[in-house]
Amino acid sequence: MVNTEDFIKRLEIILDYYSLNASAFADKIGVQRSSLSHLLSGRNKPSLDFILKILDVFPDVDLYWILNGKGSFPKNSEPILNQENKMEDVIKPNTSTPIPEPIPLQNLFSEEKNSTDKNRAVTQNENIQNVVNESISGEVEKIVFFYKNGTFKVFTPN
Repeated sequence: MVNTEDFIKRLEIILDYYSLNASAFADKIGVQRSSLSHLLSGRNKPSLDFILKILDVFPDVDLYWILNGKGSFPKNSEPILNQENKMEDVIKPNTSTPIPEPIPLQNLFSEEKNSTDKNRAVTQNENIQNVVNESISGEVEKIVFFYKNGTFKVFTPN
């Protein structure tokens, strides 16, 4: 059961937090001003509809906090003890961070060593030579092939 006196204190905290008077608060949540006045005076107890309207308009209000004082207001603020416990969870002494293994560096300017790659390169060179001979009337000094693996080949036509 909700303690009406404590509920009124928590309701006043909400009014102060949002810098609202009772009339503006009643208008904002969509209740009659007189019903809020009766609540604040202790004449009436809060209805479920009244509580739900507060939670709908003010998302920072925690249901358990407004009903029985457990939890925090606004929702995103946590009691100091919980923050300290979480900090201890984050900072753990003597924890080692694994060091990643170094990635071997590739020589981006090395020539290909594999014989199948060389054969493929020769075939490509012959194809390029044919294209060069057919389409370019000027003299070609050199052609550089850049491969996806970061290597390159220089082709010098005869």
